[in-house]
Amino acid sequence: MSTDAATVATAASLRPLRADPEPAPPLAVLLELTHRCPLSCPYCSNPLQLVGVREELSTEQWLRVLEQAAELGILQAHFSGGEPTLRKDLPELLRHARAHGLYCNLITSGVGVSRERLQELQHAGLDHLQLSIQDSHSEGADRIAGYAGSHQRKLALARWCGELELPLTLNAVVHRHNAERVADMIELALELGAGRLEVAHTQYYGWGLKNRAALMPTRAQLDAVTAVVEDARLRLRGRLTIDYVTPDYYARRPKACMGGWAQRFVNITPEGKVLPCHAAETIADLHFESVRERSLGEIWRDSEAFRRYRGTGWMPEPCRGCEHRERDWGGCRCQALALSGRADTLDPVCEKSPDHERVLALAIAEASAPAPQFVYRRMRATTANLAAED
Repeated sequence: MSTDAATVATAASLRPLRADPEPAPPLAVLLELTHRCPLSCPYCSNPLQLVGVREELSTEQWLRVLEQAAELGILQAHFSGGEPTLRKDLPELLRHARAHGLYCNLITSGVGVSRERLQELQHAGLDHLQLSIQDSHSEGADRIAGYAGSHQRKLALARWCGELELPLTLNAVVHRHNAERVADMIELALELGAGRLEVAHTQYYGWGLKNRAALMPTRAQLDAVTAVVEDARLRLRGRLTIDYVTPDYYARRPKACMGGWAQRFVNITPEGKVLPCHAAETIADLHFESVRERSLGEIWRDSEAFRRYRGTGWMPEPCRGCEHRERDWGGCRCQALALSGRADTLDPVCEKSPDHERVLALAIAEASAPAPQFVYRRMRATTANLAAED
C-alpha cells in the first residue's frame, strides 16, 4: 500500500460498513492528477507503465469528477500523483472541491513547492498537507529519493506549513535502509510541528515489487520498529498521532485492504480510470471503466470490476467460513495475485493460506541476504520527457 492509500484506509475506519446490496458511498476519492514526479523512489507504487501528460484528464474533466464525487456523497478529496503540484490548474481544482463541500488534502513530495505556491494553494481551499520523508537526515533521504537536496526542501515546506498554520502529516516509508532511524523520524515530526505521522512499511507493488529484495526488513528490524512506535504512541499521546502500517509478508492475518475492496475508497488515475485500489490494474482480467465514459457514481455502484470482490460472496474457503471475513475482507486481491498467481484466492499472508509459509520464508530469505542496489525509477528523466510533451 502506498502512503496516500494508508491515509485513506486509516480515515475509512471512521465510517461504518453497510451490508445491503446498494453500496454506501466511499469516504474518500484519491485523485492521481499526474504521474510526473521529480523523485526516483525505489518503492514507488505507481504502475510500471506511466501515463503521459497528453493522456491526463483536462481541467474541465477533473472539475466534473469533483462535482460527481460530491454528488455521490464522498467527503474527502486527496490530491496525489506523481507530484500533483506539477499541475498548473491545482488551485482551480482546490477551489472547485471546496465549493462542493469536499475536504481537501494534498499528498506531495514537497520538492519544487515555494512558500508563495503553498500559500496560493491554502487560499484556494487546501485543508491539510501530507509530506513524504525518506529518512531522518539528508544523506539517507536523498539517496533513497534519488534527488540531491530533496530533504532540505521538504524541511523548508514543513516549516512553512507551521508558519501558515496549515495542518501537516508526515509520511515515513520504512524499509531495511532506514528502520533504525524511526525514532529519529518521530522526533523530526515533533520538531516540524506535524500533528500526525504515518510510519508505513513498504508495500510491494509497482516499482516497490521490483526492489523488494533491496527493501525487505528483517524480522528483528520489524520488531524494533514496532516497539519504538508503540512506546512513542503512549509517550506522545495528545501531541502526535502515529499511524502504523506493518509489512504484510511477516503477518499472520491480512489487513483489510483499503477497508475492503470497493467499499470505502475510490481511486482515479491520471487518464480517468476508476479503480477500487491503487494497484488494481495489476489484475489483468478486470476492465476498469473511465470517467470519460460513465459517471463516477455509476461506476462505483455498477461496474463489474468493483462488484467482483466487493463483500464476501466471492470468497473461497476458508475465507467464507472465517470469523474475520467481515474484518479483513479476504485481504489484498493484488497481493494475492502477486504471491499466488490468483486474485480470487485468500491473501497468502494469512496463516490459513497454503502459500503462507512460502511467503514468510521468502521474506526471511530476502531480508537475510545482502541488499542489492536500488533499481531507481528514474522519474526525473521521465518527468522531463512528460513535461516536454506539455
